[in-house]
Amino acid sequence: MVASRLGQWLSLLVCGLIILKTEGYDVEITYVESAVAKGAVCLDGSAPAYHFSPGFGAGVNNWLVHIEGGGWCNNATTCLSRKSTRLGSSKQMVKKVAFSGMLSNKKQFNPDFYDWNKIKVRYCDGASFTGDVEAVNPATKLHYRGARVFLAIVEDLMAKGMKNAKNAVLSGCSAGGLTSILHCDKFRGLFPMSTKVKCFADAGYFINVKDVSGANHIEKFYSEVVATHGSAKNLPAYCTSKLKPELCFFPQHMAREIATPIFIVNAAYDSWQIKNILAPGVADPHGTWHSCKLDINNCSPTQLQTMQDFRKQFLIALTGLGNSSTKGVFIDSCYAHCQTEMQETWLRKDSPVLENISIAKAVGDWFYDRSPFHKVDCPYPCNPTCHNRIFDPKSVHQLEIDI
Repeated sequence: MVASRLGQWLSLLVCGLIILKTEGYDVEITYVESAVAKGAVCLDGSAPAYHFSPGFGAGVNNWLVHIEGGGWCNNATTCLSRKSTRLGSSKQMVKKVAFSGMLSNKKQFNPDFYDWNKIKVRYCDGASFTGDVEAVNPATKLHYRGARVFLAIVEDLMAKGMKNAKNAVLSGCSAGGLTSILHCDKFRGLFPMSTKVKCFADAGYFINVKDVSGANHIEKFYSEVVATHGSAKNLPAYCTSKLKPELCFFPQHMAREIATPIFIVNAAYDSWQIKNILAPGVADPHGTWHSCKLDINNCSPTQLQTMQDFRKQFLIALTGLGNSSTKGVFIDSCYAHCQTEMQETWLRKDSPVLENISIAKAVGDWFYDRSPFHKVDCPYPCNPTCHNRIFDPKSVHQLEIDI
């Protein structure tokens, strides 16, 4: 019996690995060594990096630049804790990463972007590529140079052919999704008007709300990020001229003014925001929310109501995007975070859908102007297609380190 079960388990494991292999492929790392002389470096002073999968066929002149996520660091202490990890040093990054979802090179998994040049930019500055502080503290040796890194990487890609792009997309997940929002118009400005340029943000629409203790934890945190990294000068001037710079880290306060077409995909019950903005550890000293944050099925009726209220606040914040026809929206009612990098949520037979339309189709139709897409799901638990995240019990505190 035991041998039989072991055989079944091994068979399932092999099948799973085969599926992973067919859905994704490994892409080697590229270090931008020339950026070091410009001071465009990671937190530890190492060269920035990205992974590049060349386009082919009809997509040879189309470029998708996707920014990796990974939270933020708000002071020397938290930035030092990142400095010796992949989120602060290219020396700690793996040499290969798997491309799947919107980075897949197979038509059946990624029909609209499979043959494009696809780049995954590694995130190692801790401030969504907004920082630029010239001075380097001799004690910490921390480099706050995210804005320089962004430009150095784009310049490197331009030299490799992106300057000839027919179509170009700036996208990102989480802190990378916020990067794509904050840098959208700047990215557009790097191309001639003949190039079709759009932006896409996955799980990057972070909102400014109070936590369960009544404190405004996330606004204070962003204020410290902006101050530490010297971000103010690299945030949209139309926002910083009216509001405190930390408020311009929230898309609800600046997204309406983005001139470049942009698409927002987000879970209304974004698992990262629930864990780190609504119910961060500092606001939940007795761990009342711990089990709920691991698995939404564990949430009490009171906690679910608090999350429904969070959804309402999210939808109010979303109105800050405006109602331009050039702006697309896909807001599902899932407990999830980042749904474009994984095949199972980007495009598969069992992927999340809104009105029978997957994220991949919604984004593709919007980019190619086949049809607009601006849809918001009904409240949880109405959508049976959701892939709700279930976290390892050890992961919650680990994820909260960044905030």
